Amino acid sequence: MTELPSDATWLRRYHDADEGAPIVVLLPHAGGSASYFHPLSRALSPSLDARAVQYPGRQDRRHEPVSQTVDEIVEGLLPPVARLVDTGRGVTLFGHSLGATISFEVARRLEHERGTPVAGLVVSARCAPSQHRSADIHLLDDDGLLGEVERLSGTDSSILRDEEMRALVLPTLRGDYRAAETYRYVPGPSLSCPVMTICGDTDPRVEPADLIGWEAHTVGPVRHVILPGDHFYFAGNCAPLVRRLHDAAGVHIHVPLHSTVS
Repeated sequence: MTELPSDATWLRRYHDADEGAPIVVLLPHAGGSASYFHPLSRALSPSLDARAVQYPGRQDRRHEPVSQTVDEIVEGLLPPVARLVDTGRGVTLFGHSLGATISFEVARRLEHERGTPVAGLVVSARCAPSQHRSADIHLLDDDGLLGEVERLSGTDSSILRDEEMRALVLPTLRGDYRAAETYRYVPGPSLSCPVMTICGDTDPRVEPADLIGWEAHTVGPVRHVILPGDHFYFAGNCAPLVRRLHDAAGVHIHVPLHSTVS
């Protein structure tokens, strides 16, 4: 089997965008895949050029080992994202849950190792890196791990009851949770880019007060946004998130009050 180029391995572009449109890189949650963002990519098109991240160990990368640490993911993802930044079109990173931690570390390395800051960082459903809390969910047995995923409304419970599906998703889930929960923030220089934080008002894992800690990680402006919903607040209606991502990218368009994710 021919090996895919690095950019195509890590990044998926599902929809066309206007020429020169700003780029938004979408980083999924633990157990998530690039295709989770397909509906959001459609809603962002054509005014934003959405690139969804595919972590190892799932879907078309299922034959690769699941990354066990955030650093492993960052090492692989950094080169293709750096090439996007080098286009000069303006790159905003949107990370949801585990993806928020990864996007923060990618932004730090781009700015402090390469001197190429991102245009903006949008972190979703995640407390600040310096306030990291480990629940050791990756150490639970299979039923306990899947029960936590179901509690967060991230996976259809009927899928979790299917034995073949359980066998497929469990290694990915456990590896992703291990990466998220063993992450430890290493103090360093603050970012210079604007940061937007978002969470749902009924998220069982992240409270609005948890977002304040992100202010310590950038010298740029910080905006906190609370939206209706749980940990996956944009499932079913992505319009509020679409509006915020356009704001973060500096693109002002009219977004309908309700945009169904399908």
